[in-house]
Amino acid sequence: MPLVPGNEKPVPHIALLLPLKSAIFGSAAEAVEQGFQAAAGQDLQGLPVRVYGCFDESNDIVALYRLAVASGARAIAGPLTRNGVNTLAAEKDIPVPTLALNITDSEAAGRLYFFGMDVEAEARQAAQLAAQHGLHQAIVIAAGTQLSHRLQLAFEDEWRASGGALLQGIEFNGDRVALAGINNQSGTAVFLAVDTGKATLIRPYLPGKLPIYATSQIFAGNHNPLTNYDLNGVHFVDMPWLLQADHPAVMIYPRANPPLPAERERLYALGIDAFRLIQLLLTDKVHDALPLDGVTGNIQLRGRHFQRAGAPASFSQGQAQPDNMQPVSVAPVFPEQPAGKP
Repeated sequence: MPLVPGNEKPVPHIALLLPLKSAIFGSAAEAVEQGFQAAAGQDLQGLPVRVYGCFDESNDIVALYRLAVASGARAIAGPLTRNGVNTLAAEKDIPVPTLALNITDSEAAGRLYFFGMDVEAEARQAAQLAAQHGLHQAIVIAAGTQLSHRLQLAFEDEWRASGGALLQGIEFNGDRVALAGINNQSGTAVFLAVDTGKATLIRPYLPGKLPIYATSQIFAGNHNPLTNYDLNGVHFVDMPWLLQADHPAVMIYPRANPPLPAERERLYALGIDAFRLIQLLLTDKVHDALPLDGVTGNIQLRGRHFQRAGAPASFSQGQAQPDNMQPVSVAPVFPEQPAGKP
């Protein structure tokens, strides 16, 4: 049996590759690790998890991957960043089941699969929800950021594909005059391609009867009811982990202690479902187990990409509450850049 660095014999394990030493992505990586380990802790009979940390996945990931394989990894989760995933995807030798924790438009090599947090998919899901609600024309309000622009484009593409008409696109930079021309028009949806801060500024100036849609970018958790009151009636999609405490999968896994901010909770949930998917890849049970009712959403496999559909929700009386609708499954579109994720 070949020896690994340090003259140690390889030990069968599940490897988790993350940029834990990165100044930029380290805290995100820690949240993913916490969730992954929380899920692994519920599987007492499975292989142990070994964590491999690095500074820069763009430069380090191939060597780290080879080290994990040489050390006996039977399955590998990671890398986390888009650049790291693209670097690993360029490698032709992927000998063990591997789950990259971000999306990519690169071709998959060997046994490489992809699973990530694509908020642009949420924008497409919001468009599908509005269409399901019988709406046929839309106004899109964006902010002057790259992420907001990508959300706008994703919504508009899906809206047109569903047969909807676009009335106008508005860029909101804090001046309410930009919103003055919006009025109650039957069959019209408003999509907010913005975050919580911008959404709370925009909402008071929109006609009360217009149905409004957004992504998880507007939800910072139910611990802040004053902010949520400002968004009463807004529809959005997010993870069951943040919305459905009584969800069968959510109830199984321990929460982070101390609690994490909402964005880190989503990464924690990503870690949980990443471990569950690694188990399916490791045992070759993917097609038997899917769709997977995950803590991040309803997960299906298209090609080599695990795609999740979030839970529809809306704000009512200062609380985000899940709607009584099944998640909409939207075919993946892989952008050149990830939408606001590592």
